[in-house]
Amino acid sequence: MKCTKEQRLSYTEKAKAIVAQMSLEEKVDLMSGKVNFGPEEIAEMTKDSTKHYNHVPYPNAENKRLGVPSMRFCDGPRGVVCGTGKSTCFPVSMLRGAAFDPALEEEIGRAIGREVRAYGGNLFAGVCINLPHNPGWGRSQESYGEDSFAIGQMGAALVRGVQEENVMACVKHYAFNSMEISRFKVSVDCDRRTEREVFLPHFKECVDAGAASIMSAYNLYKGVHCGHHDYLLRKVLKEEWDFDGFVMSDFIWGVKDTVAGANNGEDMEMCATIVYGDKLIKAVKDGLVPEARIDDAALRIVRTVLAFEDAYTANYGEDVIGCDKHIALALKSAQEGITLLKNDHVLPFNRNAIKTIAVIGKLGEKPNIGDYGSSRVFPRYVVSPLEGIRKAALGLQVVFDDGSDIDRAKKAAAAADAVVFIAGFDHGDEGEYVAGEGTDNYTEAIGGDRKTLNLHDDEIALIKAAGPVNKNSAVVIIGGNTTMVTEWMDKVGGILMAYYPGQEGGTAIAQILFGDINPSGKLPYVQPVRETDLPQLNWDTTNQWYDYYHGYAKLEKEGKQPLYPYGFGLSYTTFKVDNPQFGVRDGAVTASCTVTNTGNRRGTEVVQLYIGFSHSSVDRPLKLLRGFARVELEGGQSRAVDLCCPLKKLEWYNPHTPGFEFEHMEYDVYIGTSSAAKDLLKGSVKL
Repeated sequence: MKCTKEQRLSYTEKAKAIVAQMSLEEKVDLMSGKVNFGPEEIAEMTKDSTKHYNHVPYPNAENKRLGVPSMRFCDGPRGVVCGTGKSTCFPVSMLRGAAFDPALEEEIGRAIGREVRAYGGNLFAGVCINLPHNPGWGRSQESYGEDSFAIGQMGAALVRGVQEENVMACVKHYAFNSMEISRFKVSVDCDRRTEREVFLPHFKECVDAGAASIMSAYNLYKGVHCGHHDYLLRKVLKEEWDFDGFVMSDFIWGVKDTVAGANNGEDMEMCATIVYGDKLIKAVKDGLVPEARIDDAALRIVRTVLAFEDAYTANYGEDVIGCDKHIALALKSAQEGITLLKNDHVLPFNRNAIKTIAVIGKLGEKPNIGDYGSSRVFPRYVVSPLEGIRKAALGLQVVFDDGSDIDRAKKAAAAADAVVFIAGFDHGDEGEYVAGEGTDNYTEAIGGDRKTLNLHDDEIALIKAAGPVNKNSAVVIIGGNTTMVTEWMDKVGGILMAYYPGQEGGTAIAQILFGDINPSGKLPYVQPVRETDLPQLNWDTTNQWYDYYHGYAKLEKEGKQPLYPYGFGLSYTTFKVDNPQFGVRDGAVTASCTVTNTGNRRGTEVVQLYIGFSHSSVDRPLKLLRGFARVELEGGQSRAVDLCCPLKKLEWYNPHTPGFEFEHMEYDVYIGTSSAAKDLLKGSVKL
């Protein structure tokens, strides 16, 4: 039995009756963290890998006297952070965003939900949907790309999947959390249209999908901490969006003020008690916080936890954790998301035409799953690119060189029949960052934000020197978001963007290099020619303005051609899109086309729907993504594809009304295979 919003609301009267029997102290206890996160505990995490952050579910919100079960927190989003050497490590969300496959994401959510339950947890705080205003954000690997619509579709799919297993899905970090180094001090600001059209829609999509919990962000918005932001937490989330679940703080430093937190909508302080507990009890007794605020928080917590615990009947055991079925799902995810950016008749490598393959680069032999912060998952094993290539080589000689000596690397490249450079980043370059006055480094992360989107200087020098030595050379990029290739792309024949591809990443990389799998990933961000074509941020600051335009919408508005458009990705076969038809039906814009695989091998295309606003009377993007679908076809096969966009998704936010408004005009409608004009068929509808 799935715990839907309607089911949760059916518990309202029961929850009210329970809360009515609670003392003030018991109600506040529901809202206050139960984990001791002092210096001794942090030191133990550092010394003992089996006692790492969140190695067991973190409990809260229990009342044994009245039969209220505990909420038991498990972090994510690459899988379940709990345990050591057991959990399935899926690819990072950015790769899953590149798959443009909500059905697969829902399936991944169900697998994660099963593992959460097997660990004894009942809440998964791994629906990370923050939008990177600039791709240098260190934790952007935890989100699904740059486009709010796509993030919302993928995040909602994960919510549905996790909650199918009656595990509460917690969506984070609400909101404007897309700077790492400054996340504790920065106040983000933007105009209301930017807020409502760019940075909040994907959160609403997850709320509408039934998310049980929301985690507030560390940063400030318009000078107020998000952890006690009345406008964000109460007015928008709870009142306007009718969110029925509970809000928890980001850990330790997520709520700064007892009175402001409780009064303005922070229902639960996690995971330790810093400003709630006795301080909140006193604030109520002193008349600074109305007890009605406490009652509302307690009701939300009790109702949600009761509903989910009553609905859970599956009783998964530890054998489900890291099981073969889940690992196969992680491999499938990597296969779908890895993106082929360039291919000058180099890939796939023909095993019958080569005898020796050289793998060059220090990341080649590294088991590299991404950030080592709060999202770090501890799987049973990780397949490195080198290991995957050796396994897939089937009798070919595989030579490895770490690339530290360019002359030696050039010799290895010259002596081989094919060359694969593995370049990019790891947790030391990008990821969660905790440092500064008043904080302790409770993770092993040293990454933070990237100051440049380029590869390391030594990797660029290596590729430029050794790439041209062998005409059968390709680069595999490891990393969480946009990586510049302009400086060296003409030195090699092929480029694969592998993101952080999870525990089976090396297997998937090798399968694609040798053609056992046909690549089908599509960039979930625009790839610019120059870094300066993207919004420029000061990563270490106390104030940051976010513009309305970013990513592909910014480049299109400014007339700048990208190196690779949003939604771009190559295949080992070719596709044709024709027979476009556009219309309006049942309150939605409709678009259809015929997709034909014009090659001779099976492949998958991602058909994309964009809506354009060239006739608008207000400043709007040239076009925005409003639908997508994966289509798998055999060589020579054709299929009709239908996409639709609800008219609600075409509204703009009028700050003077204030509210969303529909503009009656002629809308441009595009259907095709990327955001580039050359890849789209265009029509229009009058609304």
